[in-house]
Amino acid sequence: MRTPVLALRARGTCPALLIKAESLQPIGAFKLRGATNAIAQLTAEQRAAGVVTHSSGNHAQAIASAAAAAGIRAEVVMPIGSPAIKVEATERWGATVTLVPAETRAAACQDIADRTGAHIIPPFDDARVIAGQGTVGLEILEQVPDVESVLVPVGGGGLISGIAVAIKALRPDVRVVAVEPELAGDLAEGFARKRISRWSVEQTSRTIAEGVRTQQVGELNWEIIRALVDDAVTVSEEQIRSAVKLIFTEARIVAEPSGAVSAAGYFAHAERLGLGRTVAVVSGGNVDSASFAQLIR
Repeated sequence: MRTPVLALRARGTCPALLIKAESLQPIGAFKLRGATNAIAQLTAEQRAAGVVTHSSGNHAQAIASAAAAAGIRAEVVMPIGSPAIKVEATERWGATVTLVPAETRAAACQDIADRTGAHIIPPFDDARVIAGQGTVGLEILEQVPDVESVLVPVGGGGLISGIAVAIKALRPDVRVVAVEPELAGDLAEGFARKRISRWSVEQTSRTIAEGVRTQQVGELNWEIIRALVDDAVTVSEEQIRSAVKLIFTEARIVAEPSGAVSAAGYFAHAERLGLGRTVAVVSGGNVDSASFAQLIR
């Protein structure tokens, strides 16, 4: 769906922030865009064999939903400890879920593909997925013609690489900025060093923003980010929590911690970066009620 752009009021020297509410997608996250585009391009033979992917939750639901709409079989490998709300939602769409240790999920996904012939749809390192996510950028340019900066949360890099391609093709003057938790700042580190940086599962698992706990960005994503993204910044866990609460109290939008990372980045860095009129992408809102109550308390 075409998600709305909503406003959060100005704070101190920070002008009002606009948020792109991707948490209102039918599966609660932007991932439905990339999954839908990837599945739409499958051949008849690939459709007959079904699809498989690995994901911490939102891509899992997206593949399950898009596969159900297309009438094809889907299997999803998820890390042990994934939020129950995301596992259960993936199963409700009809997908078969396999839980494995986080560091083995890609290998487990490949094993299922080898055994069943299912077609792998990666969560972010895939041109079809990247293109689908890029429609967020197209909508932002249509909805906010005077936008000067777009802030995007980053895990594997699918969302920001798609948005960067779309925005820079049409408005190269608009800044695209990546935002990560300090405790999962592999891209920010790599961006500064000008090469991909890989963090361990033990490092990235420390952040409450479980949707961006990937160990590194994808290879294709990195090439796009290196060419088109203007900056990469990080935010603290407390700044993420504050952003979740702010988005809820002012915009009445539920944001999971990873979805609120970009808004946190705005209030932490807007003055230093000179962002101007900014849209922050709230990438998802799949969080259980007990956890959300703790975040907004």
